[in-house]
Amino acid sequence: MASLTRLAALFTLCTAALLAGCAGVRVSSIQPSEYLSQRRSDILTAGRLSAATQEALRVIGLQGEHCAQLPAQCRATIADTPGLTDEQRLSSLAELWTQAALQSQRSAPGSHGSDEIEAWLETARHAYAYLFFSSRKPGERVFEDRQTQVRDYYNHAVEQAITGLFRHSPEQHLAALESSVLPWHGWNLHLSLDGIVRPRTQQMPRELITAASLSFSGLRNLYRREGFGGELVAVFPIDDKLQDSRPGGTPRAEGAGQPFREAPFPALTALLRFEGKSLAEVLQTRAIHVQMYDPYRFSRVELAGEQVPLAGNFTSGYGLWLARSGFSVHAVRSLLGLGHGLQRPRIYLMQPYDPDRRVVLMLHGLASSPEAWINVANEVLGDETLRRNYQIWQVYYPTSAPLALNNRAIRDALQATIAHFDPQRQAPASQRMTVVGHSMGGVLARLLVSSSGSQAWDRLLEDYQLEPGQRVELQQRMAPLLDFEPLPQITDAIFIASPHRGTSYANNRVARWVAQLITPPSPMLEQVDDVRRALARLQPRPGRQGLLRIPNSIDNLSDEDPFVRLTSNLPLAPQLRYHSIIGDTAPARPLADSSDGWVPYASAHLPGAASELVVEAGHSVQEHPQAIIEIRRILHEQLRRSGGNCARRPASFDPLPCPRVGASGG
Repeated sequence: MASLTRLAALFTLCTAALLAGCAGVRVSSIQPSEYLSQRRSDILTAGRLSAATQEALRVIGLQGEHCAQLPAQCRATIADTPGLTDEQRLSSLAELWTQAALQSQRSAPGSHGSDEIEAWLETARHAYAYLFFSSRKPGERVFEDRQTQVRDYYNHAVEQAITGLFRHSPEQHLAALESSVLPWHGWNLHLSLDGIVRPRTQQMPRELITAASLSFSGLRNLYRREGFGGELVAVFPIDDKLQDSRPGGTPRAEGAGQPFREAPFPALTALLRFEGKSLAEVLQTRAIHVQMYDPYRFSRVELAGEQVPLAGNFTSGYGLWLARSGFSVHAVRSLLGLGHGLQRPRIYLMQPYDPDRRVVLMLHGLASSPEAWINVANEVLGDETLRRNYQIWQVYYPTSAPLALNNRAIRDALQATIAHFDPQRQAPASQRMTVVGHSMGGVLARLLVSSSGSQAWDRLLEDYQLEPGQRVELQQRMAPLLDFEPLPQITDAIFIASPHRGTSYANNRVARWVAQLITPPSPMLEQVDDVRRALARLQPRPGRQGLLRIPNSIDNLSDEDPFVRLTSNLPLAPQLRYHSIIGDTAPARPLADSSDGWVPYASAHLPGAASELVVEAGHSVQEHPQAIIEIRRILHEQLRRSGGNCARRPASFDPLPCPRVGASGG
């Protein structure tokens, strides 16, 4: 009997222990990284529903597996079942619509079918409703992870919906959006382009690409601004604009004779605004306003009555342009005079023209192209203060042509570009320009800010015995090349590894062999044919050879070249403030004897410079981080001296106040 009692007591104890184990809570430790991953991962970042959405499903008795199998029924249940706050309901629906859109993408990659686009529009609608029409305002949730997730659903949905509609709809419908409404599967889409300045071409973009889908090698940093909106790149035609004409002289495209090219791949930020003044109206409307903005001009916009930061990507359009331009091959073809080479200088605007931003004019070196400035331009525009005060124009010129011809052609191209955009030359963009030249581009930059005076004539004609009247005739013929004054628009200059006095490397055997292969563009040589013939008829003085042929660019880079010797002593513009950045491959040597491997310090050094930085680097010193930091410092200093420009910009273009001058950062 006693043993039965003990067995009964033991059984009771075990039963109680088991029952307690079933009802108890167990605890274990996790790392902070795992905790953050659980809280912040979602359908976009990890391919699974977020913890917040799973919690909302459990509140109303649903499981994620049920929603994966019956997504429409799941969404309807969430929409109609009480027990959830409006924020829980709307944010969960935004994520579930994102899941549906991603599933459509996976089932038919690249098709951008109507089901996928519909799902993205619904994602954007519910995210928009959560952000602006739920019980709390965005500013009240500013530190919450959930709001960041839902903003990402909205931004991603905007990108995918707009690029999908662009590929899905006929081009004529897209063109008609500017003046009418495009019906699409029960939606009415209204497009506003008031926030962008499109290239002057009448063509539509060939592509709209999501900036987030692009990855680049060769660029140190990707600069963007957090905020609302889909970050896009519009792709306009560029392959028909490097040459002036097809073989036979047929024009390639309307406007092909213009010396400039506006941002062929401009950055855009798109917003979707759903009609309605209440949550119910937003959830029922089928009317959407598609608004496009230039992120360089707008950094904050009004959305549903709230001032919100506008997202922007400032690298992807630039990187895509360089990747697709074929500059590296094209520059060599131009140097050697091969078919379809560059015939005369072109000025590329890195963003749509802005009259209120000062211009940084960049000139590359021999056998090069705008690719020489890959990281320089990106890092300059990655600085918020510089981005809001400067715009970059890159000069692409045929480096085979003599310096005198390129000097004249670049001057003409720049003046024509300014005249096109600002005929009265009153805008800040037409004043206080900064020219930045690397290598031979630095020599050309120096010519742009120099005065020829009478030295050119004296040095050129001293080799000839001239009859009365011949000097006057020659001066008339050669005045366009040898008569020049500093361009008044340029007030600042940065010379980088520039052989102002030439280099002995242009005299060695390899350089002379290469020089024989170089063929300057025929259209530019035709400008001096009559001069060459006139000089050929003249009698040189005893012991002098005179001009045997038109020198090419490598001839001009020699430290023995008469033109370089002449121009190295020309006076600079009195108001010019200039700086030098010089490479040095052997810093242990005395500075006066140093070199960057191609250009000796004695040739690159300019007395009277406001600053001079010598960097332990080779000839491509412009890509060195210290050189880029120095360029940014110089541009900031210019703003401090002039007070900057962005404070004068109309508020309609940029509601945010100017950044503090001198502050840097992405």
